[in-house]
Amino acid sequence: MPAPTHADAALAASAALVARLAEREQAELIETHLSWVLLGASVAYKIKKPLRLPFVDYTSLAAREHFCQEEWRLNRRLAPSIYRDVVAITGSPDAPILGGSGPAIEVAVRMRRFEAHALLSERLRTGTLTPGTVDACADMLARFHATAPMASPDDGFATPERRSATAQAALAGAAPACRGDEAIRLGHWLHAQAATLAPLWSDRLAQGRLRECHGDLHLANLIDEDGVISAFDGIEFDPALRWIDVIDDIAFVVMDLHAGGRADLAFRLLNRWLDGSGDHAGLPTLRFAVVYRALVRTQVSLLQGQGDLARRYLDCALHWIEPGPTWLAIMNGLPGSGKSHVSQRLLEQHGAIRVRADVERKRLFGLAADANSRALGLNIYDRASGERTYAALLAAARAAIGSQLPVILDAAHLRKTECARAARLAKTLRVPFRIVPCEAPDEVLRQRIAQRHGDASEADVAVMEHLRTVAQALSPAEQAFIWRA
Repeated sequence: MPAPTHADAALAASAALVARLAEREQAELIETHLSWVLLGASVAYKIKKPLRLPFVDYTSLAAREHFCQEEWRLNRRLAPSIYRDVVAITGSPDAPILGGSGPAIEVAVRMRRFEAHALLSERLRTGTLTPGTVDACADMLARFHATAPMASPDDGFATPERRSATAQAALAGAAPACRGDEAIRLGHWLHAQAATLAPLWSDRLAQGRLRECHGDLHLANLIDEDGVISAFDGIEFDPALRWIDVIDDIAFVVMDLHAGGRADLAFRLLNRWLDGSGDHAGLPTLRFAVVYRALVRTQVSLLQGQGDLARRYLDCALHWIEPGPTWLAIMNGLPGSGKSHVSQRLLEQHGAIRVRADVERKRLFGLAADANSRALGLNIYDRASGERTYAALLAAARAAIGSQLPVILDAAHLRKTECARAARLAKTLRVPFRIVPCEAPDEVLRQRIAQRHGDASEADVAVMEHLRTVAQALSPAEQAFIWRA
């Protein structure tokens, strides 16, 4: 038997200290790969192990204190009510004390304890994850990504070469879960995609889309407490794993929902995040990001001895390397006719990207989706604004179809010129074109408009009546594209 090393002795001594501390505090002790966690009645303490691994070095007390401070700093951004402070452990190894006035012999991150049922992973498992929680999560992450610090091209994070190498390494770790030629197919796809996406990745870095993100946004790191969504346990030990493209960050949540059997909620979250971020230009990079995250979770699941879960994540990766049906559909109808409601159902059923005219119009004026332009004295519904809005819709559609996903343009499309422009784009991109008409009795239209609140649309009854006067009926040729979905 090999003699114990200094590292083994340090880990054993630390483990003994933590065990004594847990006994003193009457806390439940949980061990993870990198840390110990002491769970009290209302508080938790996270203590880092004195480990040296290829991706982290916690062997010195100074290093553990530094990374505890980093963990607190980074996670306060998305979970301020959970992360309280960093506390010293004083006393002696035989009689450790949390806090105290003596010199520190160890250090811990102090957190508020939360209920396990608040985890989104647990909500997904029990079938209690609601669309409202998914929307709140997407909104929170869109706000976070908009304000997170930007990386400089000189930082060297997330270069095309690094992205490709990291993805191939994840595949190597996931390979034991593969069957037949699956590893070869995934490897070829990752290589080809990395070559194709390299210019876009570089452009996005220059455009400020690479930011100091969370880095580990799977559902077990997200909680819902009375409608307030928090993300915890972000990556502190390796800056390269958190200084990533915002698409890479949101792709983790999308992937985990999809792998968990809720593709409908995955696309609900993605579309809600796009409404908040406006980052449709990044959609061509989405598939690579989802596949990479799925491979990472495959590897982690294998290391944890969860073979069935590993296979589920691998199946998710294999799904995303195969493009499904791609098409361009346009909504058609007056305000209040149900276009947004129907398009929401369609995007969840078919895994589509929806681009909303009401949202994109306000974005052009720097307004939030729920802002009231009239109250601000703005006229965002003139002809010039309409042209700019529709150009933005078509640009977003082009990017989404470039990601091999179907697209829904949620606008009135009451004039033949608008229908024709969308049809031309579909023809140019060689995808099927569809029209989804929405109709409702006049009294229903008026009632729905009167009951609107907190919606991106500001169309009132007067706008509806004006649009009715300019609306053009679909021609027989256009009726051939009607989709009764």
